[in-house]
Amino acid sequence: MRVLALYSFNRLVPGNIEFDQGLSAELTGSGAGSLRLFSEFLDTPEFHGDEYENLMAAYLRGKYANAPPDVIIALAGNALQFVMRHRADIFPGVPIVYAVVPPSALEALSPLPSDLVGVPGDYDFKGTIAQALAWHPTARRLVMITGASSYDRSREIRLRQEAPAILGAVTPEYWSALPMPVLQARLAALATDSVVFTTGFFEDGNGNQFVPRDAIALIAQAASVPVYSPFDTSIGTGVVGGRVVNLVESGAQAGRVVKQLLAGVAPTALQLPKNTPTSLHIDWRQVQRWAIDEKAIPADAVVYFRDPSLWQAHRTAVLIALSVFLIQMALIAALYLERRRRSSAESTTQKLNTQLAHASRLAVAGELTASIAHEINQPLGAVQTSADAADMMLQSGTAHREDIIRIVTRIRRDNLRASEVIRRLRTLLAKHEPERIPFDAGLAMSDVAVIMRPEAERRKITLIVHSASAPSFIAGDRTQIQQVLINLVLNAMDAVADLAETRRVVELSMERAGSNILIAVRDRGSGIPPENLPKLFESFFTTKQRGMGLGLAIARSIVESHSGRIWAENREPHGAAFNVEVPASETHTAKPQAAA
Repeated sequence: MRVLALYSFNRLVPGNIEFDQGLSAELTGSGAGSLRLFSEFLDTPEFHGDEYENLMAAYLRGKYANAPPDVIIALAGNALQFVMRHRADIFPGVPIVYAVVPPSALEALSPLPSDLVGVPGDYDFKGTIAQALAWHPTARRLVMITGASSYDRSREIRLRQEAPAILGAVTPEYWSALPMPVLQARLAALATDSVVFTTGFFEDGNGNQFVPRDAIALIAQAASVPVYSPFDTSIGTGVVGGRVVNLVESGAQAGRVVKQLLAGVAPTALQLPKNTPTSLHIDWRQVQRWAIDEKAIPADAVVYFRDPSLWQAHRTAVLIALSVFLIQMALIAALYLERRRRSSAESTTQKLNTQLAHASRLAVAGELTASIAHEINQPLGAVQTSADAADMMLQSGTAHREDIIRIVTRIRRDNLRASEVIRRLRTLLAKHEPERIPFDAGLAMSDVAVIMRPEAERRKITLIVHSASAPSFIAGDRTQIQQVLINLVLNAMDAVADLAETRRVVELSMERAGSNILIAVRDRGSGIPPENLPKLFESFFTTKQRGMGLGLAIARSIVESHSGRIWAENREPHGAAFNVEVPASETHTAKPQAAA
């Protein structure tokens, strides 16, 4: 199959190039088979006249004599008129498809042969002028520029026929066949109340030849006012734009008609549009240059040279970034909720640990009931004895002032002794929130020794205390640290309770270990089975028949809350040692003792 495309103008005219793009894409794409496309150019208006036409007709007849085309495509009115005038001599009976031919040119050929088909199309002069005047409502002059060739003058005639109907109060001026230098000088001198419309031209007043697009570029370059043109090929030359025919789509449309004819569809059976639609094409740079209101630009306008928005230029990247951002936000929200839940759980755990530690102190107090009662009864009994002695002296009349003073002094001393025991117990058993206040660890250990000594005496156990040589401060909760030591001392007493008297010894010592304070509780018992050492501080692990296995677990949680560590080890030749190491405090201001 052979298709011949006949163009009215020079092959370098931009409109021809765009039309060929659409036509070639349609005819050489998938499904085109062995179809071949040939192109010929009449080169009007540079070449014209009967002699030239006859020469072109002879050239085409000779060139395609042995391989005539199956379909001819005529682009624009000149090509169609040429084919119709020489059809009988060159390509008799070959169907013709026309494109971008104005209705006026078709009327001149009426009646049309049945095998002549196509879609009428024309450049929208009136629509472009109307759009220009709408965007520049203050304009009072419309300058319309054409050239000197016969084709250029036909465009001037058309403008004179169409423009007056849409000008209103605007004054038209027709600048035709001016030499390019003169034209540019006049354009540069235009006042701001002017607007320019041009179709470009093939020839200026000095006979110089131009491609219309190049002429339009020179016009727009020189003009001091906005310039409009009805060709999409003029976009980018400096014109604002215009209502244009899409020549690429026109070429594709002609290609689709050709394929239907080659497939055997009768020309009269083709369903074709009544005309080729136009659309508004504009140069965004010129819109900004001439301060045209963006809101006045129709939504369906084709805009060139507009910097794409971030979404338009990087849609995929934006979608990925947005997805990542949303995922991150979801993760952050989840982490925030998890943190709140964890904080709430930690707060609850802390409260439970505080309550459990308090309950543990109460349990320890229960174990020490007999010793505590004995420790309090001793001074109270002494007070009672002293009071009875004083009473007897007073009743017998033998009381001397010195004896009464000595008795009262003993009563006061024993009362303070009982009061001090009660104060220590109240401090140990009081329920309070954990504190982080520097305190003297040596004094805290001495209080533990005072509390535990009666229990040691009751069990006939020797309690040895080795205090640090200098005050040692810990930043933490004094009561909790004392609770740990009492628990460890009680465990040590339990470990030696059934042994010989020489081994019923418990040692409580304190020393500085670098930047830490090391407190140790040692006994001379049977030691700890090696398999139990890793499990000693686990909750509910115990070797006692009536134990719950919480004492050492609570001790570990208290020590760790003070940024310390606790561990157990066996001693040689026998016995065990429980060690507590906590950071020493740099602040040496201890919390004052509570009043008795």
